[in-house]
Amino acid sequence: MITQAEFDALLQRYLDGHSLPGEQQLVEKWSEQLGQEENLWLHPDLREEVRATMWHRIVQLTNDGTIPTGLPEPEVIIRPLSFWRAPALRWAAAALLVLGGVGAAWWLPQHGQVPVATAKLPAAQRVQQASANGPAVAMQLADGTHVTLYPGSTLKYKDGLAGVRREVYLTGKAFFKVTKNPARPFLVYTDKLVTTVLGTSFLVTAYANTQAKVAVCEGRVAVQAREGAELAATPTHPAAAGVLLLPNQQVIYSSTTQRLNKVLVDQPLPLTHQPLAFKNRPVMEVLAALEKTYGVNIVYDPLRLSDCTITISFGDESLFEQLDALCKALDGKYKMANNAQIIFESAGCKANKQ
Repeated sequence: MITQAEFDALLQRYLDGHSLPGEQQLVEKWSEQLGQEENLWLHPDLREEVRATMWHRIVQLTNDGTIPTGLPEPEVIIRPLSFWRAPALRWAAAALLVLGGVGAAWWLPQHGQVPVATAKLPAAQRVQQASANGPAVAMQLADGTHVTLYPGSTLKYKDGLAGVRREVYLTGKAFFKVTKNPARPFLVYTDKLVTTVLGTSFLVTAYANTQAKVAVCEGRVAVQAREGAELAATPTHPAAAGVLLLPNQQVIYSSTTQRLNKVLVDQPLPLTHQPLAFKNRPVMEVLAALEKTYGVNIVYDPLRLSDCTITISFGDESLFEQLDALCKALDGKYKMANNAQIIFESAGCKANKQ
């Protein structure tokens, strides 16, 4: 990697018009891509190249007295005001916002009597990938959050999760176990959805050309469409157009209707461990036990089931296998409904007792 001294010499040669072979191409290599969001955050090995490009632009701006658009003005602590009347120096500070991790003093001209600015620099972006043909990648973020990145997936985030919110950008599929911090919500962005948690575990699926899904293992998760998302929304105060998910619930986003559909996960897992053995007990008691065990909402007609009792015992069967056994014993049926509900139907037991 180029050193500071080498950089100073390279820059001076370029400014004097005496670049060595290949140096001019190095300086201008990234100029056409400056300002594009995906190139604002670069691998550390490329930062030196971008530094040179930035200086190239600074020299141009010194000549024409203009400032490019597309980059924010930096937040600075600076005296006196006359400093910011120099367009090239304002652009140099803006360049720091792009480079990240660059010292705040070296870029100022050393031959002048210009005060040193203290700019607030953004953290560099980190990228973690799991190859399509390789294993899942387990990682831990700066806040202690654990992430399992599935094959063919990419996760981008600021170094140290810097910012008011902890934000990551996902392409593919990942399981998150987020360290709780109510003061700094954790947001997962995909191309279609924004998922917000304060601290919990959930699974996000967002491969290209597939349905976008968010499934919750524990805790509360707020999900909303990315377009027009309310970034200040949380599971405590969800967005009006969003969906609040509880354990064993998932949301599926339809690109056709652009709607969020809340349903149960494919295989709900027990949330509590209690015996599910009943001897001559009311059927409504059995249904209530299943609701508590899996955190689901089972809708039924209490009048039809008021006289029903049953002796039944469940072991390692899934929730749906347990419901199948219950339906078989009562000549009933069940179906999935909107908002992650299960509707249980039975003619009741009065006719059998007559």
